[in-house]
Amino acid sequence: MDLYLGIDTSNYTTSVAVVDASGHLVADERKMLEVKKGAVGLRQSEAVFQHMKNLPLLLERVFNKIDTTKVRVVAASGKPRPVAGSYMPVFLAGLNTAKILAGAWGIPLVQTTHQEGHIMAGLWSVGGVIWEKFCALHISGGTTEVLEVTVENTKPLRFNIVKIGGTEDLHAGQFIDRIGVRLGLPFPSGPSLEKLAEESLEAIEFPFSVRGLTMSFSGPESHGRRLIEKGVEKSQIARGVENCLIKTLEKVILNTYDIYNYTNFLLVGGVANNKYLRTNLISNLKKNNEKICLLFASPPYSSDNAVGTSMIAKSRNGGYSHDV
Repeated sequence: MDLYLGIDTSNYTTSVAVVDASGHLVADERKMLEVKKGAVGLRQSEAVFQHMKNLPLLLERVFNKIDTTKVRVVAASGKPRPVAGSYMPVFLAGLNTAKILAGAWGIPLVQTTHQEGHIMAGLWSVGGVIWEKFCALHISGGTTEVLEVTVENTKPLRFNIVKIGGTEDLHAGQFIDRIGVRLGLPFPSGPSLEKLAEESLEAIEFPFSVRGLTMSFSGPESHGRRLIEKGVEKSQIARGVENCLIKTLEKVILNTYDIYNYTNFLLVGGVANNKYLRTNLISNLKKNNEKICLLFASPPYSSDNAVGTSMIAKSRNGGYSHDV
């Protein structure tokens, strides 16, 4: 059966994936980039260097699982978002590797974006849903945006994405990471903060800021720092961070419905992995507006991955189909 290979080299994860002509996931290899203890990020040069070390290892694992002569299209995320001027050096590591493979094998190369890969992976992971037009919230350490998404059923499939809202300062993931590192948690801090919050018997109240479709996390982050300096119980602070995110996203989604009348929402990105956030956001929205359909990318495909990228490669030849 024909195979389709995708590569994504984001700020903190090297990813390679392969799907077959039925949309079945054949291979999914990822490696988190290493960040020094106490640091809250990586310089682009450091990240590119690690990607160049990781790619041969991941590709070797993938090639051991597949017949490379059956790969029909290679796709890679060439930049963060599908807009003019969007650029980050990290994505060149994956794109240049994809160019080499496509050239050596004599097959087409599809250049997509990290954000489109997230959206495609999200839709694929929830059962192959394809809405003609919907709202996506991309919430991670590097992006916090409210997006109007229109599906263009071309070959390859593309998303016409218009940013209609987002953060005016810190991204949701940065908020988590800055508080998490100050609490002594590793970077990125999302999984550790979620685990710490589970120990809490109550939450410390955090302020939240939403104006229309614009969010702000600098105030909550400053509030969290002050709580840490006062010696407030760490688990209570962690739960307070989660509740702040839930209230913020709930307000933004309700405002989006009021302004644009969108009822279909897809949440993607590493922050959307948090189980407590998922459960409570769905519950709160159901109480406030039963018309809203809220879908989360399934946890393995919410954080950075190349599965969506490989599905975009597949759409170059066979359109969109799904078979987990």
